[in-house]
Amino acid sequence: MTVSGRPSIPEAGDMTRYLVHRVLGMLLVLFMVCLFTYMVFFLLSPDPAVQICGKTCTPERIDQIRANLGLDNPFPVQFLQFLEGLFLSRDYGSVHCSAPCLGYSFQSSQLVTDMIVQRLPVTAVVAIGAAVLWLLAGVIGGLVSAVREGRFADRFITSLTLGGMSVPNYVLALALQYVFVVQLQWLPFPQAVPFADDPGQWFLNFILPWTVLAIGYASSYTRLTRANVIDTLSENFVRTARAKGLRPDLVWRRHALRPALTPIVTIAGMDFAGLLGGALITETVFGINGVGKLAADSITKNDQPVIMAVTLLAAFFVVVGNMVVDLLYSAIDPRVRAGATT
Repeated sequence: MTVSGRPSIPEAGDMTRYLVHRVLGMLLVLFMVCLFTYMVFFLLSPDPAVQICGKTCTPERIDQIRANLGLDNPFPVQFLQFLEGLFLSRDYGSVHCSAPCLGYSFQSSQLVTDMIVQRLPVTAVVAIGAAVLWLLAGVIGGLVSAVREGRFADRFITSLTLGGMSVPNYVLALALQYVFVVQLQWLPFPQAVPFADDPGQWFLNFILPWTVLAIGYASSYTRLTRANVIDTLSENFVRTARAKGLRPDLVWRRHALRPALTPIVTIAGMDFAGLLGGALITETVFGINGVGKLAADSITKNDQPVIMAVTLLAAFFVVVGNMVVDLLYSAIDPRVRAGATT
């Protein structure tokens, strides 16, 4: 049985089998992503050896670079070597790359894994802060709009959400930066200030990136929360609760809110997992040295190993986020658990 178009999650007796199936499916998807990205970057892109060697380079040096990178092997051998580097290790000529090995940057000659690990905490801060902000604003705004359906507050919030969904991230980022940083000087331009050194300055540096990244999502979540709450209030179990004489606040909290939030949690997990795309624009505009900016710089320089690593990282987050959402689905909405037993 399905609920809201999604498969019901098995009870405890079948949970192990369900987890095995989900993990195997996740590994298959990641394998296909690895294969596709490797084909795109190493079969259809320019010769990496020529890029590394530069303009003034001899054919002998290009052949040596190809041999060190394993590019002189057939494609199946290259792909197997890439997978071996992910799970075991890999040698590039005389240089050893420990697992998980994603290769070396063509531009900086750094380990791609180290480059991502160094920048991932910054992107995590941007993503988590924006997610908290858009969930609070979206859910609260949607609830207020649903409670005041048809009134001024509802119309005002609906207008704000339409505006938030219409303005592109990069336009909003530049506009807010100009107003609050350049003109009013209320906020500093985002800089790399460690939290332990100055928590207040650290917080001020991330207000604009959080806001820019959250506005579009918060607008969508406000509309979705409003629609779900209004629909849930028309369900029979809510009418029964009202007929029993329960206080309106208890009807909202115990009977209407949890089922209405089930789709919100589902979409939130997927949106949070896919935040790397939004972070790319936000980090580039504000000059934040995270994974998003690393991806943008690598695309500009055609640094194939870095682009491929960021692509795989984004796919990993999306697939794992989808699985986690499915596992949490039954904990939020009792109707899912009930449907699993029928």
